[in-house]
Amino acid sequence: MASFDLRDELLCSICLSTFKDPVMLRCGHNFCRVCIGRVLDTQDESGVYSCPDCRKIFQERPALMRNINLHNVAARFLITQQEQEEITGICCTYCVDFLVPAVRSCLHCEASLCDKHLRAHNKSPEHVLSDPSTSLEKRKCSVHKKILEYYCTEDAACICVYCSAGEHRGHQVEILDEASEKKKRKLRNVLQKLITKREETEERVRSLEENRRKAQEKAAGEAERVTALCTDIRRRVDDLEKKLLSEISRQEKEESLPLSALTHQLEIMDKLSRKMRHIEELCNMTDPLTVLQEPDTGHLCDPEEEGGDEDTGGHDKKLHDGDDLDVAVISHTLHTLCDVISGIRRGIYVEDPADILLDINTAVNNLLISDDLKTATWTRENQKRPERVGRFQDSPQVMSRRGFTSGRHYWDMETRRSGVWMVGMCYPSIDRRGRQSVIGYNKKSWCLWRFDDDDDDNDQYSVRHDSKVIRLPDKISSDRFRICLDYEAGQLSFYELCDPIRHLHTFTATFSEPLHAVLCVYDGSIKILGRSRNWKKPS
Repeated sequence: MASFDLRDELLCSICLSTFKDPVMLRCGHNFCRVCIGRVLDTQDESGVYSCPDCRKIFQERPALMRNINLHNVAARFLITQQEQEEITGICCTYCVDFLVPAVRSCLHCEASLCDKHLRAHNKSPEHVLSDPSTSLEKRKCSVHKKILEYYCTEDAACICVYCSAGEHRGHQVEILDEASEKKKRKLRNVLQKLITKREETEERVRSLEENRRKAQEKAAGEAERVTALCTDIRRRVDDLEKKLLSEISRQEKEESLPLSALTHQLEIMDKLSRKMRHIEELCNMTDPLTVLQEPDTGHLCDPEEEGGDEDTGGHDKKLHDGDDLDVAVISHTLHTLCDVISGIRRGIYVEDPADILLDINTAVNNLLISDDLKTATWTRENQKRPERVGRFQDSPQVMSRRGFTSGRHYWDMETRRSGVWMVGMCYPSIDRRGRQSVIGYNKKSWCLWRFDDDDDDNDQYSVRHDSKVIRLPDKISSDRFRICLDYEAGQLSFYELCDPIRHLHTFTATFSEPLHAVLCVYDGSIKILGRSRNWKKPS
């Protein structure tokens, strides 16, 4: 009955099968990892998580802690259960009619025995007992037909007593059970190593899955932000285009009015010309009767037409003033468009910071700082600078004058492809003395490190933070590098300035102090190139 109770304790309450990779919730209940994972997935929509057994509520998705002891017990139980199923069909040779399950096999008698018939065989040394088997013939030597009692370690073969005195004479032999136990111990060690390796692999897979999920979420967020930004750009540009076209159309209509008046004046001038020709003809006639019979010439000059000269002057002025479109409104609108673009640009970039200049008051005395405060060179000659609280005492380092507390920035530097050097960023509160003052050997600094490997002719590069080293696997051929800082995002990235630019590594952290550039030169020199400018992350 106890065995059945034990079996019940090894059953997952979700799938009702023996535990497979059991994990435990904080309430103490255990489930198969896959089973509880599916349950928690269904609870994601509601945002409330609970244990399927005790219904305890968790405000956040609970972490799944692997139960190693229960995992081992369940695994052993499955193996025992499988072995029991394999021998179920073996029954006692002497009471086969009763179908009593056999518990041992006697190799001397070539019989399977139950508990009742096993007692007599236990009293005689001739009766060699073994685990129950359906094929007792396999337990005997194929040559001498004797029981296999020994194991030859040199030939890796199971042998009988005649074999040990014959072809295996002088070989190292062991009793079969002892040899079996030795091999089992080796297999158990191998199994434990494989279990540990599998657990480590599973943990790496889970970590990679989590990183992939975070990357997908970040990419989706960036894509949504860019889409919204571009949509707003298109809307505002369309509005400005409509406004500009409407203004141009309005001005075109205004400019058409003086031109219409001019056309009217030209028509009046044509009428006046015809009248003038008629009057000239009358003046040239010799027949007084015809001249006198012609109507009075006073009506030939229409009062409206006589006053046309004044209007003409006004129209001429308007026409003269309207030689060009009113570009002031158009220019203002175009400036508005420039403001839109500038606003978008400011949303992506930040203002240019000042040059990165080295702070000579932090430089150790065996570092020579150039006059332009951009190059640090290691030297054997002590510079004998005055003692200051902020000066590095042991490591050949120097910090920048300015620290960054927000925004996105980058700066480039040029090094020698030999010797040992480090370059990165640090907090101003970094130690100035001892091992903890070296960048990368504490929690207050991050660096790219170049060193010489005595066992390898190639240059070796790595990144370091808090004494944790990540070796860069790819070969680096350039002597120029870029350091990019995104303070709000908590990212510090290193790039190789080759064609195209190549990403080397990105540190992720929550920055709590201003970040200063820092150089560490054990041999040669490091030069800061150009200005510290706004940067856009390379795609």
